[in-house]
Amino acid sequence: MTASADSSQEVLTQEQFQAISRTLADPRRFAILQQIASQQSLLCGSLDVQGCISPATISHHLRELQEAGLVDAERQGRSMCLRLRRSIWNAYIRHLQQI
Repeated sequence: MTASADSSQEVLTQEQFQAISRTLADPRRFAILQQIASQQSLLCGSLDVQGCISPATISHHLRELQEAGLVDAERQGRSMCLRLRRSIWNAYIRHLQQI
């Protein structure tokens, strides 16, 4: 991802934009992203997942969000601290506005 002098002005490639769009197309991933975005940081164990979602499925969704560049995960002891990469989210929104 290329960044200008201000990291809040990141620019996405078309491939990055499409990868984020594919990732967000899944309703569960989008719901997880909304929870992460509502906090400065969120422990993985604090995710409120609806329905019967196994830990492996949650892990898969988090990995997809990370690979798309939307979420950073940092290990804190036995848990993971999740953060929205707001500069990437803002770049995605700007890209959508240009359509």
